[in-house]
Amino acid sequence: MALDDQTRKQFVAAVERFVAERLLPNEVLVEEQRRVPDDILGEMAALGLFGLSIPERWGGLGLGMEDEVAVLIALCRANLSFRSAIGINNGVGSHGLLTYGSDAQRERYLARMAAGEMIAAFCLTEPDCGSDAAALRTSARLDGPEWVLNGVKRYITNAPSADVFTVIARTDADSRDHRGLSAFIVERGAPGLSIGNTDRKMGLHGSHTADVIFNDCRIPADAIIGEPGLGFALAMSSLNRGRLGIAAAAIGAGRRLIDEALDYATERRAFGEPIAQHQLVQAMLADSETELLAAQCMVEYTARRFDQDLPVIKEASCCKLFATETVGKIADRVLQIFGGAGFMGDYPIERIYRDVRVMRIYEGTSQIQQLLIAKQMLKEHALKG
Repeated sequence: MALDDQTRKQFVAAVERFVAERLLPNEVLVEEQRRVPDDILGEMAALGLFGLSIPERWGGLGLGMEDEVAVLIALCRANLSFRSAIGINNGVGSHGLLTYGSDAQRERYLARMAAGEMIAAFCLTEPDCGSDAAALRTSARLDGPEWVLNGVKRYITNAPSADVFTVIARTDADSRDHRGLSAFIVERGAPGLSIGNTDRKMGLHGSHTADVIFNDCRIPADAIIGEPGLGFALAMSSLNRGRLGIAAAAIGAGRRLIDEALDYATERRAFGEPIAQHQLVQAMLADSETELLAAQCMVEYTARRFDQDLPVIKEASCCKLFATETVGKIADRVLQIFGGAGFMGDYPIERIYRDVRVMRIYEGTSQIQQLLIAKQMLKEHALKG
């Protein structure tokens, strides 16, 4: 349910205060300890951040997409590991249950996800398939009262600490495309489920990924989400919201980058004056502000369409493509404004530069977004004809 303007402003203001008072002062700690502290996670849960998109019936806030975009822009001025901590619970971790799950599954999991008591993970990518999700090999076969899963999932966010996993697996052994895929809910501790070593990553050091391994992993027959064959549809159905969420996160990070650049450029002096007075520095600032404003306008426009139940497949991909490419360019310009100082760990720009790079990869790479946009354009053109 979308918030009225006044309530949204109040909630966003509360998030902005939380970011300023709690998250920004703990960014360095997150980077040093390579984890978000438990007390911070508890405060995020108390603020409702783990249940932004989960309906009020299950203890969430049930925000509209425009509301969620505003919250994420505010939140993502801080270390992106904080957003990653809540991202799966609000996205693919809960969306499949909301869309296809049984009443029993929703009652068992959603309230605990919204409260931050249960951390979710989503298992789609495999060692030999990422963008080509229809080529995945993880299998699931029905053996009496149980499903038996075998396979490996790779780069799974939250895997080392997740309590519950949504797993996409092939139930039709003869299929060679997405029509043979199904979705399952697997709890940590299921026999045959194990977690690989935590990955060493370029950035997002406070967010953990790892392999999720299924070796004759046995789960109850009612652990399937929806009907057999709906796995690909479940995975794809959450992407419009997910891509808008990533685009909003990119805008928040971009705003932080520009603020850092302005602070540095007005204090750092060269040739007798602040470097902010140098025209080439001003050009980099101006280009960054212009592109970020364009990205934000795109995302807010598309979020309103989403809330009105209008088609946004093309628009969401446009937002994800443009906003994530934009924040990458802004990060590069801002590091250039900092010069050698930006290459050092003494300034947050060095970390942010690394953290934003993955945004052009997950939720569909930039190249996949280009293909999706063109595909939708051709469909729309054909309908006009």
